[in-house]
Order: sequence, then C-alpha cells, then structure tokens
Amino acid sequence: MTTTDMPRPADADPKRAVSKKRPSKASRAGSGGLRRAVSATTLLWIMACLYGVPVLWFILSSFKPASDLFSYPLTLVPHNPTLSGFKAAWDSANFSQYFINTALVCVITTILTVGVSCCTGYALAKYDNRWLKAFFICILATTMLPGEVMLAPEFLVVRNLGLYNSFAGIILPAVLTATGCFMFRQFFLTVPDELVEAARIDGARELSIFLRIMVPISRPIMLTLAILSFQWRWNDYIWPLLMLNDPNKFTVQIGIQSIVGAQNINWSVLLGASVISMIPLILVFLVFQRYVMGADINAGLKD
Repeated sequence: MTTTDMPRPADADPKRAVSKKRPSKASRAGSGGLRRAVSATTLLWIMACLYGVPVLWFILSSFKPASDLFSYPLTLVPHNPTLSGFKAAWDSANFSQYFINTALVCVITTILTVGVSCCTGYALAKYDNRWLKAFFICILATTMLPGEVMLAPEFLVVRNLGLYNSFAGIILPAVLTATGCFMFRQFFLTVPDELVEAARIDGARELSIFLRIMVPISRPIMLTLAILSFQWRWNDYIWPLLMLNDPNKFTVQIGIQSIVGAQNINWSVLLGASVISMIPLILVFLVFQRYVMGADINAGLKD
C-alpha cells in the first residue's frame, strides 16, 4: 500500500470533525442573553440586600431589650425577644391621639392633592396658552429651591391668615405639589388629542370630558400620587413642628420626637415607636400596590 492510499484523519473520524464546528449565532446570542439576565438579577439582589439588611436590623432590634442593643458582639436576631419597647412607647405618649391626628391630616391632604394636581395637569397638557406655560415653569421652579428656604415665608403667610396651631395650616400649604402636577401633565400628554376632539364633536362639555374620560383613565397616576402624598404627609416633621404647639394636635412624628430625652435616649422605646409609626405606611402600600402595578394605562384608548 502506498502512502496515498492511507485514510486521512478527517475521513477516519467524521464525528470528531463535526464536533469541532463553531457554535451557531443563535446559540451564542442565547448564551449572551442568559449572562446579561444573570448579571441583572445578581445586581438586583445586591441592591435588595443593601437596602433590606438595615431595615431588617432596625425591625429586629426593636424586639431586643435595651441591655442587648449595644452588647458585643452585635447580633442580628434577638436572643430574648420582648415587646416591652412597643408597650413602653405606646404608654409613654398619647399615640392613639397622634395616629388620629396624622391620619386626618394625611387623608384630607391626599384627596386634595390628587384632585388639584389632576385638574392642573389636565389644563397644562390639553390647553395651549402661553400663560399656562409660564405657570408651569413657575411650578417647576419651586423644585429648585430647598424646602428650608420656603419655611419662613410660608409660616408668615399661614400665621397672618389665622391658621396657626390648626390642622388647616398644615394641610393647605401641602395641597399643590410640583411633583403631582408634573406627573399628571406628562400622563395627559400621552392621551391622543383625537379622543378629546371626538368627545367635543359628540357634544360633551369640557367638565364632562374631564370627569368621564380623563379621570377614569388616569387612575394609575392617581393611585401612585396618593401613595406618595400619604407617605410625604405621614413622615412630615418640620412643618407640623413649626405650626402646632397644642399637644392634643401633635402628629406621630412629633410624638416620636417627644420620646427623645434631653440627656439620654431610651433606644428600645424609640425603636418600638418608630416601628409602630411604619405600620400604616406598609398597610397602605400593600393594599394599593396591586392597583398601581396591574392597572391598564391605555384602557379606553384605540388606535
């Protein structure tokens, strides 16, 4: 047999030759997408841990006795869990009255904020007027100023109106928010003008168009702003502290501040009071989040 009659390596093992082929573009694209998905998921888990671990430590520490809060080595899970901090916090101040006062302020302010912001955002989005554009710029300009800068003039205006030491003095300055107006304006800009024109051709008046068409389709924005507004008002501390001097009208945040002593701080009581103040916010979010997440923003619209 001559050398030319010997089989070649590729002919001798065809399976090996097939296995050496490069992977297809589809497989490479699939593996790349999987790596990106895994990387994004990992990043989200890292961010969740960074935000969640301090909150978990804070909540679990409220169940620790005062003697275990600063014991070394520090522990995450309490060895002797107790509710003494919660009971002492509830008994040390008139928390039931504070909750009623805060709930009253938050509910009224939230309703007014959503209503006023919805009307303002609709006017800014669907009416073409140079004065409205100037008004919108003025509203946005308020976000460029620190809140502390506006405290003094707002306090003077409210005091001169005779609203000092009243719930109205807390509620009225917080009704119109730049964030709410901007959210509704941006949403109503996405609503086709043909929908409004069709309603006008059918004989609908402006108020009817707003109440029967615009308000129902803006429910996701209304619920989102309601959650944010309730949270803002519940956690508000500086403005109620300036406006109220009657202990029977104090809000929750002022009540928590009253627990802090001048010389020392009972951290067990303070942690218990802080966790108690978080419960309404958690309940509001759990109740309304499914409406925000599951709402169809394009409901009622057709191409």
